[in-house]
Amino acid sequence: MSQLDLFSGAILVAQGKDILYEDALGEASKRFHIKNNLDTKFNLGSMNKMFTSVAILQLVEKGLINLKDPINKYIDETWLPSSITSKVTIHQLLSHTSGLGSYFNETFWNSSRALYRSIDDFKPLVQRESLAFEPGEDYSYSNTGMLLLGVIIQQVTQQDYFEYVKHNLFQPAQMLHTDAYEMDQPVENLAMGYERSDNTYGWTNNLYKHVIKGGPAGGGFSTVGDLHKFAMALVNEKLVSKGSLDLLWTDYSHAGYGYGFAIRQSPSGQVVGHSGGFPGLNSNLDIFLDQGYIVVVLSNYDRGASPLAKKVSDLIDRLSK
Repeated sequence: MSQLDLFSGAILVAQGKDILYEDALGEASKRFHIKNNLDTKFNLGSMNKMFTSVAILQLVEKGLINLKDPINKYIDETWLPSSITSKVTIHQLLSHTSGLGSYFNETFWNSSRALYRSIDDFKPLVQRESLAFEPGEDYSYSNTGMLLLGVIIQQVTQQDYFEYVKHNLFQPAQMLHTDAYEMDQPVENLAMGYERSDNTYGWTNNLYKHVIKGGPAGGGFSTVGDLHKFAMALVNEKLVSKGSLDLLWTDYSHAGYGYGFAIRQSPSGQVVGHSGGFPGLNSNLDIFLDQGYIVVVLSNYDRGASPLAKKVSDLIDRLSK
């Protein structure tokens, strides 16, 4: 795939703590011909939703919130009117059954990315949203719902969302190369995202398309090694308890989704994780709960990771028969 320039990124395959295969291919920067390596930080897209959901379950375990709470208990009318927030529960935000949509709307696409760094900066993109259906009556993937979970984390903890996840997820899991880095800062070993183009160079970078800083719904950065550590911390119950993992990994709407995690049954058993996609990036984490395999594929090409992740998953399924 790399010879055909179909893949640029990094891959890690492990069984439990034992790494079976890892490699990095392609370039983190085409402008300066900097090669990707195993410590290159790749954009995660929507994979941050896993971190936000685990953080919420931590607060549930501490008795600070209840999954049945209506979100108007934590979110004021500067975000959305109480006629909406009084109907929506934390459970519905987590399970994408709230009826809310996505803040990646026309206003976002026509705005400078520099406007959106803190969670509160996204408020103007959310304020005019309405419900597509009555909460709890359907499933619809919602970036706005995940963003609002970040608002709740800040309100309950009285901490910045980014600081909370750093100290309560990344540090306990020893994820030292994971954060929502700001794209206009000189972060070392950070991959630029690319999509194919018919321009002179054949590629265009995503710097002016992507958010300048990720958040609760996506857009942070990590490495294949850090995501392996995240998976291990989860299954070893270092971040939340077994009861909370069961909540995270229950398919509430029969849509293949739990609380911030995609869920599927394969010949190898239950697989949980998440993917991410945006112009110039593609990412995927699969945790094979029954077989113990962990597969991480991160790419700085759009549609770069998913085909490779599927090939590895298919191989694991064949080996498990």
